[in-house]
Amino acid sequence: MKNTFGQSLTVTLFGESHGPYIGAVLDGLAPGIDIDEEFIKHQLDLRRPAGKISTKRVEQDEYIIASGAFNGKTTGTPLSILIPNSVQKSADYENSPRIARPGHADFTANEKYHGFEDFRGGGHFSGRITAAVVAAGAVVIPALKKKGILIGTHIKSCGGISDRGFEDYAKDIESLSKTNFPILDEKKAADIREMMEQTASEGDSVGGVLETVITGMPTGVGEPWFDTVEGILAHAMYSIPAIKGVQFGDAFDMVDKKGSEYNDAFRMEGDRVVTLTNHNGGINGGITNGMPILFRCAVKPTPSIYKKQESIELNSRKDADLEIIGRHDPAIIHRARIVVDSMTALAVYDMLAVRYGTDWFLKG
Repeated sequence: MKNTFGQSLTVTLFGESHGPYIGAVLDGLAPGIDIDEEFIKHQLDLRRPAGKISTKRVEQDEYIIASGAFNGKTTGTPLSILIPNSVQKSADYENSPRIARPGHADFTANEKYHGFEDFRGGGHFSGRITAAVVAAGAVVIPALKKKGILIGTHIKSCGGISDRGFEDYAKDIESLSKTNFPILDEKKAADIREMMEQTASEGDSVGGVLETVITGMPTGVGEPWFDTVEGILAHAMYSIPAIKGVQFGDAFDMVDKKGSEYNDAFRMEGDRVVTLTNHNGGINGGITNGMPILFRCAVKPTPSIYKKQESIELNSRKDADLEIIGRHDPAIIHRARIVVDSMTALAVYDMLAVRYGTDWFLKG
């Protein structure tokens, strides 16, 4: 099982939902990057469950940086982060028949690992592992910010309710960085939260679309053909549980338009090249053109629902009905936002290190 992402900066994930620890190892970080422990805690807080629209499993995420940091800075050697699991309820899984949960990796994991996988709570396939992703991303996000690169994600739509798009990028990103319910229009936030709570009361779940912007990226980043900016970011996004689609720029929204409508015209703005529109989402030929990078991710409805579902028993391979127990999210899109930000940051850091070298993050 390969659990490593990246080229110059590699990120390896480990652990299971109900094991003693989850964590991440970052190899290839520049030495001398500031480790902001309060920021790491803040980012983990943004992922933590909140109220009726989230699971009742609330971990404290008291992380440990076990290596790769000294006197508050990275050393340049592998940085490892451990996060204890402290509120597992393994009996919810161990004392029940092994019925494959529709929409989960139970069946496919069983096929790949021949029944030796830790299946409790989804094991290594659980969204719990994304806490390690968030902690890892929180190491590099401040380093990117020092280079003028900002990342922000909001819920573009959920349950048929749409948020406004990005307007003032810097202001919107700053606002989103402070809230655990990432909506730009406050009225729509109340509507979406109410819809999620209603869905939870019905024992069901809901998905939606996340929209992400990256500002401040230099031009000329990206390695065609096979390591394009779209390719690397899509790879990163599809590693996140529940992401089932990625769109760059206007993509599917513009496929019925003509080239004259879709093309982004170039103009000079002082000594800087800009485009008058951004239908391509800041990328041409797989390479950054200096405009904001925009992409959207489709987040499927949480597969764990409290309605009876048809399935199979994994050991006997007989048909079975499933009525789940345990603690589950009626919606994960608001929590997935910070995971998208974090994976985006790790991918962006890696692409920049490939382009300019590791020590680029120490310059200036």
